[in-house]
Amino acid sequence: MRRSLSIPGVNLDTWLVYALAALGLSLSPGPNGLLALTHGALHGWQRTLFTIFGGALGFVAVVALSMFGIGALLQTSLVWLTVMKWVGGAYLVWLGVQVWRSPPIGLQVSGRAEPRAGASLFRQGLLSAVTNPKGLLFFAAFLPQFIDPARSLFVQFLVMAGTFAVIEVATELFIASTAHRLSPWLKRVGRRFNQACGGLFIAIGLALPLRG
Repeated sequence: MRRSLSIPGVNLDTWLVYALAALGLSLSPGPNGLLALTHGALHGWQRTLFTIFGGALGFVAVVALSMFGIGALLQTSLVWLTVMKWVGGAYLVWLGVQVWRSPPIGLQVSGRAEPRAGASLFRQGLLSAVTNPKGLLFFAAFLPQFIDPARSLFVQFLVMAGTFAVIEVATELFIASTAHRLSPWLKRVGRRFNQACGGLFIAIGLALPLRG
């Protein structure tokens, strides 16, 4: 018998692979990670929490849009899930190549910026997540690899969106709190780090569509 999470409807092995992939996405170069790095250096990690939680809420909205859009297709035909898995797998391989080839990120910040209202930081994090078209494309390609049409779509959304939000908050908090030390490290070994994240996406894109 397959093991499952304490929340009904989600297999443990599926969740573990999903969590690993979500961690790779959170760590790979992207607008919200760079924003957390910049705001952490400018405003400190405590103020950057507003930015981080805004971004997390934005990602939950993107996951909802992607996942329930996929669910609407599944109501039409389960063939769409297979099609989306293969198209999504190809996109993830392409994305992995782009991340692999991307230059290391870093920033030069001197001193602290003028204090900004928490609402302004929250809004910037939120807009950075929801206005990035690559985010919607990624989740549209990413989520079909983990959706089980025989189980509750709403429960799967709660688990997957919640898991990604927790991982994203933890990752960006780490980035923000170590911004001054992390930026020089990224300049030094960032290309290899990007290659590791890109390799993870390539592996997901190649392997997951082959699952039964």
